[in-house]
Amino acid sequence: MLYLVAAIIGAVVPGPSDPDSGAGTREVLLVSGPIHYDLLLPLDTLSAARFAPLIQKGINLAHPEAEWLVIGWGAQDFYAQTPTYRDLSLSTLWRGIIGDNSVLRVDIIGAIRDDLPLRRLKLTESNYARLLGNIMGTLQVGPDGLPVRLDGAGFTPTDGFFMAKGRFNILRTCNVWIGEQLRAAGLRFGLWTPMPLSVSLSFDLYQGD
Repeated sequence: MLYLVAAIIGAVVPGPSDPDSGAGTREVLLVSGPIHYDLLLPLDTLSAARFAPLIQKGINLAHPEAEWLVIGWGAQDFYAQTPTYRDLSLSTLWRGIIGDNSVLRVDIIGAIRDDLPLRRLKLTESNYARLLGNIMGTLQVGPDGLPVRLDGAGFTPTDGFFMAKGRFNILRTCNVWIGEQLRAAGLRFGLWTPMPLSVSLSFDLYQGD
């Protein structure tokens, strides 16, 4: 109960940001799942150039049907090694609570289904460029100068998991990472958003129409 109350307060209290007064000409989407939000980035010239290093790691940004990039962050064992909740072990759950390495999941998708629970963000050109740069800056880089991909991890034929910077724990969850990325890009958003409810509430307060 205390965690839930704190999650609501953290969503309501705005975190530090550097807002841009320009017009929001770029659209980025948030899509909610059972336990966390993903970012959906349009696969345009700017994002394709920024994420180009992933091509050498098997992410086919040039796929003729690719229209969006799906981006999610989370705990390595829980996110990348647990396909379903049936596969969740107590040790994996405990590691996610006290701390685990983090990973970034990247996938490509085509046209977005009408039934997806989406929230739409309007970004200026500066906001958008900062968001792309911040996300790429999340990735660890190997000796070859490229992002480090986890072998054998993935949910779809087109996605990949990559080692990320920072640790995942109960205070810095996948949803907290979403808030961090949006604030770092210059958007007004809640100070601490550990739950999907937190992200939804903060969006409605600061980014909703």
